[in-house]
Parts: sequence; C-alpha cells; structure tokens
Amino acid sequence: MAMVGAMVGSGNIWRLPYITGENGGGGFLLVYLFLLYLIAVPGLMAETMLGRYTGRGVIGSFRSILGEGRWEGFGLVVLIVNIALMSYYAPVVGWILYYIGHSLLGTFFQPGFAAQQLWTAFAASPVLTLGTHTLAVALIGGVLLFGIRDGIERTVKWMFPALVIALLAVAIRSLTLSGATAGLAFLFTPDWNSVTRPSTWITALGQALFSTGLGWGIAVTYGSYLRKHDDVALGGGLFTAVGNTSIGLLALFAVFPAVFAFGLEPAAGSNLTFITLVQVFPKMAGGPIWAILFFLGFFFAAFTSGLAITEVGVTTVQEETRLSRKQSVLGVSLAIWLLGLPSAYSAEFLGLMDFMFGNWGLPVATLAIIVVVGWKMGPGWLLTPEWVRLTELNRNSDIYVGRWWSLIVQYLIPPIMLAIMVYFVVSNIGQQPIETAGGVVLVGIILVASLVIMSATRQRGASQTLGGD
Repeated sequence: MAMVGAMVGSGNIWRLPYITGENGGGGFLLVYLFLLYLIAVPGLMAETMLGRYTGRGVIGSFRSILGEGRWEGFGLVVLIVNIALMSYYAPVVGWILYYIGHSLLGTFFQPGFAAQQLWTAFAASPVLTLGTHTLAVALIGGVLLFGIRDGIERTVKWMFPALVIALLAVAIRSLTLSGATAGLAFLFTPDWNSVTRPSTWITALGQALFSTGLGWGIAVTYGSYLRKHDDVALGGGLFTAVGNTSIGLLALFAVFPAVFAFGLEPAAGSNLTFITLVQVFPKMAGGPIWAILFFLGFFFAAFTSGLAITEVGVTTVQEETRLSRKQSVLGVSLAIWLLGLPSAYSAEFLGLMDFMFGNWGLPVATLAIIVVVGWKMGPGWLLTPEWVRLTELNRNSDIYVGRWWSLIVQYLIPPIMLAIMVYFVVSNIGQQPIETAGGVVLVGIILVASLVIMSATRQRGASQTLGGD
C-alpha cells in the first residue's frame, strides 16, 4: 500500500493532463501507455528487487553490486536527480495547499469567480508562491521525523481512498457536461503524425518514469525496507502499475471533457488541472463538499509522493554519513527548500527544470539502475545472474514472473531508452539547440561529476585508513 501511495501523486493528476494536452492528446496517450507497460513496469520490479536484495539506499545498493569506488557514482546520480526533481515538486504541493484554502473559503462558488484570474494572482505573488513552497517542505520534513512506518504508511492508509472517491465523482460530472464528447475524442482519437514525432516519445518516456517513480530511487529505498516474504512482483510492479494507470485515466476523464466543455485551451500548460477543475465544482450537486474532498485527496496524493521522494535522500544521507535521522531530515529538507525557491518563484523556471530533469535526468538515472540489475547483479560462477534475479523477484510471490522479464530488463529496455534519447537529440538539435544541448550537457556534467566525487571520496578514505594504521 505504501508503494502505491508513493507512486500515485501529482505525476498522475497534475502532470499527465497538461503533458497530454501539450502533446496532442490521443497519440501521446498511446505512446505513453506503451512505454509505461514495456519499460516502467518491468523496470519498477527491477528497482524494487534491487532494494530488497541489497537492503540499502541508492548509493549503498550500487556499492553492494559494483563495489567501492567511482562506480558508486551512479548511485549519486540517482540521488542528485531525485533532489532536483523534488525541488520543483514541492512548489506544486504548495499550489495544492493554496487551492485547499480556497475550497474551504468557497471561492469557486462566489458570483463572478474567474478561474484564470485566481491562478494569475497567485502566480504573480512571491509571498504566496514562496510561502506555500516553504509550508510544503516544512510539512514533509515534519512527518519524516516520525519515521517511515509511523509517518508514511499511516497517511497513505486513510487518504488514498478519499482521493479515488473524489476524483471519480469529479470525472463523472465532467463527462456529463455539455460538449464533453469533444474531450473524449481528443483523448482517444490518435493523431498519427504526433506518434512519429521524437518529442512525443521523449516526453512520453519521461512521463512514464515520472508517474511511476522509476529512476527516482524511491523503489530502491522502499525495497530496502521490505521483508523477505513481501511480494515484489505484485506490490512493486503490477499493483503499482494498475493503480498508477487508474488514477491517471480518472484525472484525464476529469480534466479534458471539462476543458472542451468550457472552451479552454488543452495546451494551457502546467496550470491546466487547476484552472479547469475549479470550474466543474459549481456544476456539481454538493459542489463545495466535493471541492474540499478533491483538493484534500489531491494534496495527500502529492504529499505522500513527496514523503517518498524526500525519504530517498534522507535514507542515503543517513547511511553514507554520521548524521542522525533527525539531522538528515533537516539537511535534505533545507537543500530541497533552497533549490526549490527559483521554481516556486517562476513557473517558467519550473517548466525548464521539468524538461531537463523529467526528460533527461530520469532516463539516465533509470538506465543506471536497469544496467546494474540486468548486467551486474548476481554471484556469477556457481549461480547464473539470471537465476539470482528471477529467484529474488519471485521470492514468496503470488504470481510467477518468467524469463521474459529478465530478457526485457537486460536486452530491451536499455537500447529502447537510448534510441529514444538519441532520436530526440538528432531530430531537435537544429530546432531547439539550447534546450536540447542543455539537457545533454547537464546530464553529462552530473554523470562525470558524480563518478569523480565518489572516486575521490573513496581514495581519501583509503589514504586516511592507511595513515591511521
């Protein structure tokens, strides 16, 4: 349950609708679902299994498989990408807090209410955007001080059902609005030209990884908390994928019929969910209650994901340093707050961060995890690596995952991801040279710097040990 709660969040309710709107609707959705089940689900099983197999956080897991030295830097890459992603995820949690306040005040039901003006006034106020970002980080840090079991699992247990009920009610009302069928046509009539565009594939890949949490280090960290008899194949793979897809489709059903019913622009951008749904509530019987229930459920979905994302950094810092858990929580929360200030201040900067780390950082972090599981995991001479992978994945599982999974992880996922990334670079370098080259350069710097840092750290540690001897 904690895994599903961690993976279902703003990626499904906030990011999927606006990314789908910006990329043409049905064609993008088709590519996204294809990559979700071909790459994200097998990859999520692999990442969760890696965490349970090693019992360590992201850097410790890479060390357990690759040994001490520069190659631990791949774990540092995952950690850097995780904190960068959380730095602009926290402001989005702050947006939801702001809308919770207005749902309680009944703002959406006042005469003359204008959804776009409410958003514009919020986005133009640094006090509100920076204040809600600060509140979001403070709440997440506060819950994490109570630990993984008392904080995350208790929150998910009570709030996830509330989200599903509220989202279902909003989707039903949205689907019954006059003109809603145009929204369904937008979602389920593929534009085949968009399917051939490289930007569609790189964005769909980024969304599949973003919404499932693959490559964030979440599954490794949660996997390290699992007991040996917990079911990785079902809990870490299938249930998470079904929950993820269900919430994502509900969000699309809630947003796009209303977008077309109210004559809004599907490609409005990152505020699409916010400016659309607040116009649906006044059309619902008991609208004020549904508005409160929806934004509370939305908040807890995003909040539990935020807890899981931040826990990756906390666990890793605690393992790799002499800091206590309390000090680790405070240190990681402070870093996220500081790095998130530009994204909280400027929606344009948030969009740039999302493009860079969502479409480039996440695939590279995912590749690092998949390659380690597919090509390096296992004792090597007495038992084959494939036997170790399958045995560990299927340990006490209610379903048996066959050899096909190992072949997909080893031979299919890495070349497909690399092909999508190369295809995008080659096709877009002439049209968007700064954004395209910027993403490649950024990822290259993070990768090289991480390897150098871990190599230098281990060499210094070895020198100090010899000096002490």
